[in-house]
Amino acid sequence: MTSQTTLAGPGQQPGKPDRSGGPDAPGSSDGLQAGLKNRHLSMIAIGGVIGAGLFVGSGAGIAAAGPAILLSYALVGLMVVFVMRMLGEMAAARPSSGSFSAYADQALGRWAGFSIGWLYWFFWVVVLAVEATAGAKILEGWVPGVPQWAWALIVMVVLTATNLVSVGSYGEFEFWFAGIKVVAIAAFVVVGLLAVFGLLPGSDNPGAGLAHLTDTGGFFPKGPGAVLTGVLMVVFSFMGSEIVTLAAGESENPQRAVQKATNSVIWRIAVFYLGSIFVVLTLLPWNDKSIVQEGGSYVAALNSIGIPHAGQVMNVIVLTAVLSCLNSGLYTASRMAFSLGGRGDAPKAFARVNKRGVPQVAILSSVVFGFVAVFFNYRWPDTVFQFLLNSSGAIALFVWLVICFTQLRMRGMILREQPEKLVVRMWLFPYLTWATIAMISFVLVYMLTDDDGRQQVLLSLLVAALVVAISLVREVRQRKVRA
Repeated sequence: MTSQTTLAGPGQQPGKPDRSGGPDAPGSSDGLQAGLKNRHLSMIAIGGVIGAGLFVGSGAGIAAAGPAILLSYALVGLMVVFVMRMLGEMAAARPSSGSFSAYADQALGRWAGFSIGWLYWFFWVVVLAVEATAGAKILEGWVPGVPQWAWALIVMVVLTATNLVSVGSYGEFEFWFAGIKVVAIAAFVVVGLLAVFGLLPGSDNPGAGLAHLTDTGGFFPKGPGAVLTGVLMVVFSFMGSEIVTLAAGESENPQRAVQKATNSVIWRIAVFYLGSIFVVLTLLPWNDKSIVQEGGSYVAALNSIGIPHAGQVMNVIVLTAVLSCLNSGLYTASRMAFSLGGRGDAPKAFARVNKRGVPQVAILSSVVFGFVAVFFNYRWPDTVFQFLLNSSGAIALFVWLVICFTQLRMRGMILREQPEKLVVRMWLFPYLTWATIAMISFVLVYMLTDDDGRQQVLLSLLVAALVVAISLVREVRQRKVRA
């Protein structure tokens, strides 16, 4: 295993540590290899916002808000577009394996980079356990002779191995996983729209056009307030959009990759989220019981058309989404750990890479905690694991808030130090940035009025406060040592 060397970044004095996300060389993280191709980055960008939650969890949102759930998805989608634009502005100017954590370090202080980096790592480690368990349930249904815990272990081991081989192998797996998701949703939208308007030969659906959007209690059957309830239910299915900005640091042209990803986020959300949910709502009345049954809203929509074996088809797609999320979750957690190690906010071993340019210790450390979380899920699912779930539940919103505040400070820093790097700009700065902060803050406050949401916010705040306290204590100690 070879340890990293520190190179001087742009505008940095030789021999002094670069605070842009680890020991960074100009434009990327030193030691990590540029093994991601353009097609890898493109598919990571497209598939990054499509998780298993879209396929499995959308039925509950539809039941809670009716057709108005479209507005919930649109509101959250708009929020994500703004956050991604801000993150894209910073990532295009200063690509880094630590992404927003590294930028928070520079703009807001060491405590901010340390805290949000570790919270984000914690979030993805818990996601590893959730997705491994979800995938194991599907696989156990196909091969019941192998117990669920064994399937979870197999899935984790296989994807850990692909991440350890090289960043290119991660990119290749994600290319195909994301590709299957993208093709499946695109086909679903096209076939569904044909059936909606009675243009699909042999369809079992009556083809009611847009009637189902208003024919069962109107567009707001649960009242306008249900839109906000829907927001709480769908917001976390968007987490993952930011992965491409971490991955860009290991591509040949990080700036171009970030630009493309940022510019495409609007149509990605419009087609894959709004488009697919629109198809479900126009194929079936929102209160159709099949929408909230175990198969989910997409299975119900496919069954209404008369697609044979719709449940198994969707199981294959959901399994692909689960494997994709696992693959990216492990990659993301390890790169954040790598960046924290490079900045001295985690053990130095995390910042070492092997001869293939892979942060082996960071990957193995992340997956070990993932295995521990899987064990908790099987041993104490309603106590310890439920605590982990709830205490990481609002971290996505904390991350987005930190990105907003960081961008407010970072814009001026980039203009002073590297104005030529400001190739992606947040629209209507700083007004839209402040508006996004207000939107995210409103969602967090509104979560306090919901029983499940309240528990998530309070426990996530507790964990965040603990991490921030640790970072402040570390800073005080480091100052004493320097003095």
